[in-house]
Parts: sequence; structure tokens; C-alpha cells
Amino acid sequence: MDGPATAPELAERLDMTPAGVRRHLDTLLADELIESGERPAFGPSPSRGRGRPPRVYSIAEAGREFFERGYDDLAVSALRFLRESGGDEAVALFAAKRADGMEQRYLPLLREAASVPERARRLAAALDGDGFAASVSQPQATPAAGGAAAALQICQHNCPVSHVAAEFPELCRAETDAFARLLGTNATRIATIAHGDGICTAVVSGTAVDAHDESAAVRRRPEERITS
Repeated sequence: MDGPATAPELAERLDMTPAGVRRHLDTLLADELIESGERPAFGPSPSRGRGRPPRVYSIAEAGREFFERGYDDLAVSALRFLRESGGDEAVALFAAKRADGMEQRYLPLLREAASVPERARRLAAALDGDGFAASVSQPQATPAAGGAAAALQICQHNCPVSHVAAEFPELCRAETDAFARLLGTNATRIATIAHGDGICTAVVSGTAVDAHDESAAVRRRPEERITS
């Protein structure tokens, strides 16, 4: 899954006719498994020519039920018990450990990338393989920015643990910190599926952060704050 798309884009990907794709899309719309609009919730809008703008289709909340949810009920019960027995710091530690496991698995895939945009693309590919349906977009740099590299958006069109993260946002925060460390730049989460947005979006700088910048990517993990 590559995120929001128009019928012609889907037809090209699936090697079908646009008319055939639209018949399937109409069925999915009727079942409220997808939704449509003139532009996606996040990221660039499709290029517009003359005439009526193309409809952009994206997965709806009901459609996400077809993806693996990661044993939501069990996970929520376990984290509730962890919070009751160990407090908020215990949950933050768990979230950091989970994100650290993700970071260690992804790091070899990103190590040889020469630039932040290339690392971001490799990170999105790794996330996609883990069921997050991830993609990267990069707006064009503007003269007002002095020609500097524009910010990147890492978009996750599905979240296997969104129901859990809705109650425990520590998971999202730890994941974003892991993105920053993997990319060597700043990362800010601006939207999450867990809190009702149509997509999880993290904005990251298009250039690496100076190693001496204390506010930059190499942040201390929650367990380091707890034990210090």
C-alpha cells in the first residue's frame, strides 16, 4: 500500500483499466472501507490539469481493521498493568525498548545512505515492510528558505498498534525519537492515526544536524533519563 492515490494511479500500479479500478473503488466506498476527496489529508496534492480535479482515495478507519492490529486487547491490558505497578516511567521505558529494537533492525539498512533524503526513503521502505505502509514526500525548497533543503514528511498510512497508541502515546514519542536518531536530524510528529488523523506524519529536516547541537537527533532515550 502506497498511501492516497487517484484511480489512474491505481490502474497503472495494478495493470488494470481506470474504469475497472473505479468499479472496485465504488464498492469499497459503499462499504466505507475507503474514503475520497479532492486532495489527501497530508502530503502533496496530485497535479491538476484542465477540467475536474481527480478524486484521491485513501483507506478509512474501517479498512484498517483488515490489517494486523498486534493483539490490541492483550497489549493494552499489559501496559495498563505496567503503569499501575511501575508508573508512567515504566511505560516510557517499555516504549523506548520497543523503539530501540526497531532502530537496531533498521540501522544496517540506512548505514550506507549518503544523505538524509536517501536515509528517509530507506526508513520508509523498512517501515513499509513492517506493515506501516510508509512513504516519503519532500516539498520543493523555496527562495525564502535560502535554497536550503526542504523538510521531509515521513507518512505512515497504517499503524498496526494505533488502538494501543491511542491510550499510550509514549509509543509514538519513542518511535519519533528513533526516527531522529536513525536519520541524524530533528523529527517532529504532527499527526497520528492513534489520535484520529488519517495518517501518521513526522516532519524531519532535509539536512543532517550538527553533531554539537544538543537539541538535535541524538536524544537520550527514556531509560537513560530514568537512571540518571
